[in-house]
Amino acid sequence: MRCPLDPISSALCLCAFMILAVSAQDYSEEDEMMLDLIRQDATQPEGGTEPSAAFLRCNKPAWRMPGQYLVVLHEGTHESHVQRTIRRLQAKAARRGYLLEILRTYSGAFHGFLVKMSSDVLHLAVKLPHVDYIEEESSIFAQSVPWNLQRLLQPHNGTVDTGKYSPPNDGGMAEVYLMDGSVQSSHREIDGRILITDFNNIPEEDGVRVHRQASQCDSHGTHTAGVVIGWDSGVARGASVNLVRVLNCQGKGTVSGALAGIEYIRATLLARPVGSVVVLLPFIGGFSRSLNTACREMVANGAVVIAAAGNFRDDACLYSPASEPEVITVGAVNSADQPMSLGAGGTNVGRCIDLFAPGDDIVSASSDCSTCFTSRSGTSQAAAHAAGIAAVILSSSPNASSVQVLQKMLHYSFSNTINPLSLPETHRLSTPNIVAAMPPATTVTANNTDEELLCRSVWSERSGVTSTDRAVIRCRRGEVMMGCTSYAPDGVRMGEAITENGGQMDCVAHNGPGGKGVYAVARCCVTVGLQCQVHASPQPGKDAECVSQQHHLTGCSSRSAAEVLPDSRPHHGDRKRCMVTGGMTSNAVCCHAPHLECHLLEHISAENEQVEVSCPSGWTLTDCSAVSRGSAILGPVAKGNSCLVRSATGVDGAAGIATCCRISQSQLPAISPH
Repeated sequence: MRCPLDPISSALCLCAFMILAVSAQDYSEEDEMMLDLIRQDATQPEGGTEPSAAFLRCNKPAWRMPGQYLVVLHEGTHESHVQRTIRRLQAKAARRGYLLEILRTYSGAFHGFLVKMSSDVLHLAVKLPHVDYIEEESSIFAQSVPWNLQRLLQPHNGTVDTGKYSPPNDGGMAEVYLMDGSVQSSHREIDGRILITDFNNIPEEDGVRVHRQASQCDSHGTHTAGVVIGWDSGVARGASVNLVRVLNCQGKGTVSGALAGIEYIRATLLARPVGSVVVLLPFIGGFSRSLNTACREMVANGAVVIAAAGNFRDDACLYSPASEPEVITVGAVNSADQPMSLGAGGTNVGRCIDLFAPGDDIVSASSDCSTCFTSRSGTSQAAAHAAGIAAVILSSSPNASSVQVLQKMLHYSFSNTINPLSLPETHRLSTPNIVAAMPPATTVTANNTDEELLCRSVWSERSGVTSTDRAVIRCRRGEVMMGCTSYAPDGVRMGEAITENGGQMDCVAHNGPGGKGVYAVARCCVTVGLQCQVHASPQPGKDAECVSQQHHLTGCSSRSAAEVLPDSRPHHGDRKRCMVTGGMTSNAVCCHAPHLECHLLEHISAENEQVEVSCPSGWTLTDCSAVSRGSAILGPVAKGNSCLVRSATGVDGAAGIATCCRISQSQLPAISPH
């Protein structure tokens, strides 16, 4: 509240505030002194030739706290000077209609006081006698890097002893579209770097009494934006965010609203094209073909679309947009790299997840105030981490496609840190055991991942149980299939084949008689100039082989039309072929890329039920084959850069054969088959 501007009224107003309606004749001695100072100040001219004290502000604008000031007196002053300076400042402020509050005084390292006042009073304070300088209040912070940011950099030593977060770059070349609820754009974590677009498509809130305080409406969006770009809590602190509001104050939206939001983003990008775009979808709905289609088209138009897996401790394939294969779907882990639990729920799992990221107890911006922080958990937070990593990758490789961004993210992530027993049994093999991490600075700078061979495993859903049922899977746009295998939990499978459909390869797995279902597993890869062909057996019982000497055998598939038979065996040499027995047919995947080379690694176990063979560092697994020595093979499984083979009975053991390829570089060691 401002008081009247004339001296007498100002004095009465000030006293009213100080002594709460006490009559004039009851003024204390201190109040009388204040009135005298006000009258003296009223007789002094507004100008003045006295020197001004220095005014200091924090060099970090986001950390400043306007409205509170430290008034520091000259060295050699005493506590009495502090009190007299306070009274003079109160008097000058009161004469001009301002009130101020003294929060505390200091008499140790220096003499002074902390005052809460309008910035309009500053010009009066700096001219007070005995004042050396005035410093605007600012925030200080603990310097331990939050566990989630520390985890992103841990594999590549991106944090130093001082606790500084040092990603390869700040993501400043990327633009993020956040489809969420409203955001407190004035929060110091994101102030000046988030654009609130004019799009708003949300349903009415449920219930008669709805709390629509800004802090409630903004909570999810503000926190998520902070994880992506926050000055202190963000992954990509140089990126910019455009908010497209599709969620109401209860965090609820509609499929039609999300579709309209995607249309808005598409129209905006057509009108104002930008180089690198990340679209973050931190929400989940039931399976929606239309929403998946819209996301797929957004990827086809050049955007990297990242979605939350969902917090229902369920199969992510049952939800949208998480189930869309072209979307990068992110599950959540805790600080121990284990699946996040959230009350009765927890992170979704399954084959539709591409990788996991930190999503438990994540500290970021709170909408309670412009400098507040809070902790939240969920796959929205995990997806925000992935969006930040994508922005960093795109800032070093602006022409990278969505699938190239995904492959780079997988390449530099942690592998095999999640305890498989923490996952539902039906999803243990198909859920990727991968936790996101930031690429090392040297690699991003050199940008040499474009010349590496990067591969991942893609699982189909489980087939039906009749002998004619099959499972089908294909790679994403921009990927090339270098291998195709099948897996049956009970070992009853008829094998697999590779077919062409609409210019793309399909990996097709066939269930066996009496079998309980089978999975198709494709090995999907990217590198510069990669081209692959599929050559089938000329007839049952004959080997399939690569025709051109310029092509390398990168994968073998085999199928029997009559009975469950062993898999085909790849063979390198003068004739690169997939060897079969009996009435089996096979497919040879033959690939060419500049400087591509491939080798076979084999490991035989006579007793163990599981055989594992891994490609060495610098080499990439393109195919995983199993050769039975008398027992039923559940199927070869490619996990990361390793080939795992399990037999159903363990009798006589089995052999695992890994096809390992690389783009030849002189510094990489060669390997020999064994």
